Amino acid sequence: MEKRKLGKNGPEVGAIGLGCMSFGGFYGPTDEAESHRTLALALELGVDHLDISNIYGNGVSEQVVGTFIKDHPNRFKIATKAGIRTAPKRGYDNSPQYLRQCLEESFARLGVDFVDLFYVHRREQERPIEDVTETLAQLVKEGKIGGFGFSEISPGSLERANAVHHVMAVQSEYSLWTRYPELGMIQACQRLGTAFVAFSPLARGMLTSVMPDPSGFRDSDFRKNNPRFEEVNFRYNAEIIGRFNAYAVERGWTPEALALAWCLKQGDHIIPIPGTRSPEHLQRDVDGADIKLSADDLAEIEGLLPIGFAHGDRYSVEQYNGPERYC
Repeated sequence: MEKRKLGKNGPEVGAIGLGCMSFGGFYGPTDEAESHRTLALALELGVDHLDISNIYGNGVSEQVVGTFIKDHPNRFKIATKAGIRTAPKRGYDNSPQYLRQCLEESFARLGVDFVDLFYVHRREQERPIEDVTETLAQLVKEGKIGGFGFSEISPGSLERANAVHHVMAVQSEYSLWTRYPELGMIQACQRLGTAFVAFSPLARGMLTSVMPDPSGFRDSDFRKNNPRFEEVNFRYNAEIIGRFNAYAVERGWTPEALALAWCLKQGDHIIPIPGTRSPEHLQRDVDGADIKLSADDLAEIEGLLPIGFAHGDRYSVEQYNGPERYC
């Protein structure tokens, strides 16, 4: 698989990474054996960048990865995150003490003493991002992390943090139905040599061979109260995306592969991290790295899914607590 760099001086990783949130049961029941089969296939396919967080399944995702890498050491470049408190109520804490505590707890679950990339999962607005960056830079200096990043921040926040120390990566939602980062973040990352890590590049399951059915969502499913999956928005979205999915099949591709090929084409510094706990799904995702889209292909895709086509916001008011808005 093609390689892309994590930041200016970071390691090279496969152009497509693997989001491990579903290993913790976020989108439905799973088991360790299935997750381990997915990780084994990832190694075969050249998918060597894993993205986790300490809150995915309250640590379960990290534990699952940890039991796998115990028998496959030094094969993956691992990213994890911290900075969100879930008890007694959800909130954000970017203090040096809390970030260090979370990192050590992640080390214990993963069975390691170093991770390649450590993100602040959500920014604590009351604390200057320069101070948070100093904390993270110290962790780099101590050899605990290879580099650091931020999730769902604004270009302005990235500029401020990068003035203190190079930011290895910024992670934001980005796909054919969520193109907000094109309003400055993708450009800022390219300018500063920061990797742009695209989560949910398959539109939370919409750009796949089997589109989700909202009537079957569990109460704990993030999408259950998401505006784009509520009626009548979902009906419009399914109809529009259905045309894209059919186009992909007509071209001999899966919708997953085509959506990821499009994402990769948007910049050499972009690394999509589709999430799955299924080996079969992972194989379809990785096929996207082999698709070379022409200017005519991109124009056809733009005609099928023009920028801003999605009905409904990407988050509800409650879900928008944390991500920084801009533009």
